[in-house]
Amino acid sequence: MSQDQPRRAQEQHHHNQGEGIKYGDVFRVSGDLAGKTVAPRDASVMQSAENIVLGQTQRTGPAATMQAAAARNERTGVVGHYQDTDISQEKGVTITETIVPGGRIITEFIAGQVVGQYVAPGPGDAASGGPSGGSRGHGNKQGGESGDNYDERKTDATKITIGEALEAAGQAAHDKPVEQSDAAAIQAAEARAIGLNVTMPGGVTAQAQAAADANVMTTRDEDKTKLGDVLSDAAIKLPADKPVEREDAVKVVGAEIRNKEDARTAPRGVAATMAAAARLNERAN
Repeated sequence: MSQDQPRRAQEQHHHNQGEGIKYGDVFRVSGDLAGKTVAPRDASVMQSAENIVLGQTQRTGPAATMQAAAARNERTGVVGHYQDTDISQEKGVTITETIVPGGRIITEFIAGQVVGQYVAPGPGDAASGGPSGGSRGHGNKQGGESGDNYDERKTDATKITIGEALEAAGQAAHDKPVEQSDAAAIQAAEARAIGLNVTMPGGVTAQAQAAADANVMTTRDEDKTKLGDVLSDAAIKLPADKPVEREDAVKVVGAEIRNKEDARTAPRGVAATMAAAARLNERAN
């Protein structure tokens, strides 16, 4: 080894320390994502996704890996406590499952790239709830795999729909002033219900956003528009509806916590109610 090699390695080490731990350092990802620094809110979104889909955060899975990297980045001052990446904001995280004989294949994505894939017990298995750890990603595979059938779920009247879950949130937190995090969660829910990421004029998202904007300018809480006001007839306002699935809950949870300073879902709020509905629907399978 030449004398220059240790010097270059040391220089590279200091360079990496200054930039923090990036996605490409801990996962086999490429493109813009590989060069992004792992941020705390990204880790929170993945943790919420694993909790909803798998029932818990996997001990050595992608969320745990991201949390460790984000914590290190925060300690070294590379990122702030409430920081996230533009990639996770725009494309988010997704967890899919494919039912196979004897179990299910769990695949975790961030910004459309695989960051974890492993085999877990089947839904009816007593050990269900996910493995103790995940694996590193395996390329640029896109999400969307599922062992479910959308049309069959849509006609199942025994399951809670997104519109019904929104109305339930309006009842549970009827006196909560509408905030930006609520409007973002409602927007994500409406987009999942209709299959399009658009705001319908006069729809529940438009009303929630208008309420959140108005509440910012309103001093007294008693004068602010409440969740119960905008969600009382959400199911009627939605142009389309569907039973709540775990993937829907993940999107809604992610939207809510990305717009809250503490990165936590509101008790009895939109995200919490959507997650509860997804769990109830899964038990009804």
